[in-house]
Amino acid sequence: MNFAERLKSLPSVAHLSSLDLLDASGALVASIHNQPGQAGSLAVYHALAKEHGGTITPEAAAQGLQWYGEHTADAMANPGKHPNIDRLMAWSQESATYLVRPHNA
Repeated sequence: MNFAERLKSLPSVAHLSSLDLLDASGALVASIHNQPGQAGSLAVYHALAKEHGGTITPEAAAQGLQWYGEHTADAMANPGKHPNIDRLMAWSQESATYLVRPHNA
């Protein structure tokens, strides 16, 4: 399934303005906003959190890389081009779990 097809299968994020990603100490690691260029990542991270108890575990990160489809290969070939995918690549290799805190629109 390519990324556009995957997005159609994920829960809607129309009710969200953004989500924050927090480390184990509660420190903000990143925010993803519901705006052009980030809305697809918002949907991926939100769906992963829903499936994994409100968190992104290494297993969830690996699943997210599969969901990004063809964009994961592009991110691997072009580090820094897709920061939300780069983050999942790093997290899939770690043991940490990150909390996802959504913000309603």
